Amino acid sequence: MKPGDIARYLFLAIVWGLSFLVVVKIVEAFGWVGAVTFRALIAAGSLYLLARLFRRKLDFSAGWRPFAIVGATTVAGQLIGLSYAAPRIGTAMAAIFVAAIPLFSMIISQLWGLERTTRQGFAGLVLGISGIVLLVGFPAVPVTFEFALGCVASILAALCAAFGSNYASRHLRNSGNWETTIGAFLFGGLMTLPLIFAVPLERTPVAMDYLYLIIAAVLMSVCTYIAYFRLVASIGPTRAISVEFLVTVIAVFIGATVLGEKLSAMQFIGGITIMVGCALVLNLVPAWMRPRPSVPEIP
Repeated sequence: MKPGDIARYLFLAIVWGLSFLVVVKIVEAFGWVGAVTFRALIAAGSLYLLARLFRRKLDFSAGWRPFAIVGATTVAGQLIGLSYAAPRIGTAMAAIFVAAIPLFSMIISQLWGLERTTRQGFAGLVLGISGIVLLVGFPAVPVTFEFALGCVASILAALCAAFGSNYASRHLRNSGNWETTIGAFLFGGLMTLPLIFAVPLERTPVAMDYLYLIIAAVLMSVCTYIAYFRLVASIGPTRAISVEFLVTVIAVFIGATVLGEKLSAMQFIGGITIMVGCALVLNLVPAWMRPRPSVPEIP
């Protein structure tokens, strides 16, 4: 990767890893629906105003449908799932589920005929599914109905993220990063807005709650999504989405040190299994482990 791509990669890993801590804060104040809706609409509005301020020309000629589908998956589906799951299963466990996104991305790309499965990729898929079973089946907390719903929400969020990433790469490759980000957050926020009537605010927000919301919208949504879509265009969706490995490591560390969350030994093994499986799927193996091409002898 080029130096700029490496910088974007590390920026995404750090900011998205820290975002789990902020998500818990805004969910406590605005509820799991309000946290996503307000975050998405503020993100879309602020980026559009910046574009107008800097007189940046925006091109939405791709039509509303692709932006709506990306918004429904990468914004509404993914963020609703994570916002609902994090307070119920913990940020550390929710972050480990995020590491499964590349596995689902590979399955979708196979179904769409974008990639061909190798033995290594199939082995990685089996390992990843096994890791998810270990993660859900051996929790460090009592298995309740709320816990089960949180796990389901995390898996659906990962599926939405994987689908949206592949769809954006396929149907919005000619659209700019700003246009894709604005369109995705606008449609995502509008789609979740009606749910606020069913899931009202948890309490009356205070000044600090609004600050967390702005941080989530501007830094952890606008800036990261622009960087991510730029990274997808530069190195491809499969390599770009591997950033979720570092996101998981950072988020698990924060959950354990800052929030005092615990994982069982089997869950820890499950998380490592998922990461190893994803590394096989994405062919992210060290150079010294790769087979060397044979060199023909010179007569």
